[in-house]
Amino acid sequence: MDFFFVQDYRRNYRFFSSEPVQEIQVEFSRLKKIWAAARDKLMLLPARTLRQEQAFEKVLKTAPQEVSIVHSEGIAPKKIKRRFFFFLQKQRTKHILLLAGETILLPLSGLMALLPGPNVFFGFLALIMITHWQALRGINRLRKISPRFVGSDLLNDWEHKIEAGDTSGFAAILIAIQNRYHISEAVKILYK
Repeated sequence: MDFFFVQDYRRNYRFFSSEPVQEIQVEFSRLKKIWAAARDKLMLLPARTLRQEQAFEKVLKTAPQEVSIVHSEGIAPKKIKRRFFFFLQKQRTKHILLLAGETILLPLSGLMALLPGPNVFFGFLALIMITHWQALRGINRLRKISPRFVGSDLLNDWEHKIEAGDTSGFAAILIAIQNRYHISEAVKILYK
């Protein structure tokens, strides 16, 4: 499985895999309505956020020697490894802070059970916490292994267009990236 580490149009690095977003599978018979509503809300997250979280989670299911990260070939190997390391540090800190905040909100969301109807807020918060926890575990695993970095001329062209501010060429290159690497929603991940 290939993972990608590339700048979006705002020049922020994104980490994602070529696999499409998958629905979160939760099987609780008694709370089925709550979990189904919460899962639907979770799927409304922006594509780039959800894809990144799921890519981190997929690292847990991939053998260490099979983790290859496609990046712009215009960046020296030592420099891309350093950028990726700092990206992982930033994501790790962000996920720890998010989990801490969600842990504080979880008991408060339990009070929502007093309101009539299913407690969708609690279910959504629980699914978000599970997603962030799995992503954090994937980030920690990525920090411990040495992934193989593979340069891509197409991603290099994309980053050159970003630097030049050539928005007219974005559509063509994004379609080429989508076709070469079989990435669904490349436009949503890197441009919107």
